[in-house]
Amino acid sequence: MSSYSKASNGEEQQQLVCVTGAGGFIGSWVVKELLLRGYRVRGTARDPADSKNAHLLALEGAKERLTLCRADVLDFDSLRAAFTGCHGVFHVASPVSNDPELVPVAVEGTRNVISAAADEGVRRVVFTSSYGAVHMDPNRSPDAILDETCWSDYDFCKQTDNLYCCAKMMAEITATEEAARRGLQLAVVVPCMTMGPMLQQTLNFSSNHVARYLMGTKRSYPNAVAAYVDVRDVARAHVLAFERPEARGRYLCIGTVLHRAQLIAMLRELFPQYPVTAKCEDDGKPMAKPYRFSNQRVKDLGMEFTPLKKSLYEAVVSMQKKGHLPVIREQQRAYL
Repeated sequence: MSSYSKASNGEEQQQLVCVTGAGGFIGSWVVKELLLRGYRVRGTARDPADSKNAHLLALEGAKERLTLCRADVLDFDSLRAAFTGCHGVFHVASPVSNDPELVPVAVEGTRNVISAAADEGVRRVVFTSSYGAVHMDPNRSPDAILDETCWSDYDFCKQTDNLYCCAKMMAEITATEEAARRGLQLAVVVPCMTMGPMLQQTLNFSSNHVARYLMGTKRSYPNAVAAYVDVRDVARAHVLAFERPEARGRYLCIGTVLHRAQLIAMLRELFPQYPVTAKCEDDGKPMAKPYRFSNQRVKDLGMEFTPLKKSLYEAVVSMQKKGHLPVIREQQRAYL
């Protein structure tokens, strides 16, 4: 599939696609990637005129091929209006929070998106899930390979107050069921902890996570492992999943799995002049071991992953430029 489609008069025209939550960390990069590939893009926002969406209008190709429209996932009519004439929809919008209200909102919002897309004749939807819907299972063997067949344990997520994971699980299941019912093609991208440079001005969750370790404001780091991926890779995965006609189902988007100590060591090596958090929360347990995972399905679509060190470096530089981090110069070492 290319960014062009045949018009009724036989002429080729650039495909129109819609991105929900266009102004967010991942949404912004999806918009940028689509514009670079020649698509006409309609981005949804609760308030398109808000200055927090200004960065989208400054993207290359935005002047000619990007429009922002007002839509809310709980307002069905606003979604139908946003999807009119679209060949595809990227449903990226999702709040990152642990609010108990998030589960019904995520489920209802997703049902609305799929239903509105089907009503408007959209052929293909790419849905952004989260590895919170995949890896939270205390009964998974440490030797097991995390892949697209894995699901989090809903009851465990609920008991441990991981309501964001509950919301993403239920939203993904809803998207899958509704798409099958309405005859829509659906591909699901499952990103993990997403790192890298910000396009938007406001600080997002994962960038803030890096900033707090870099500045030492987080006093200690946990004896835990996590999966990481570059935000640009996540955006590329969305577009690859849209452009490959055979792409269906889940695509785990993980670049690497590291112990938090390795992430901290990387930050300290890149930015020795910063007061990087140095202390591990000693929970008395042996060091958590990184688990094995498979990202083969997304690689089969043509995906290549960015090294985490590059993502971290560019994340910090972008936060410095946007005024979220002080610029601390590395002192010249005195040679005797």
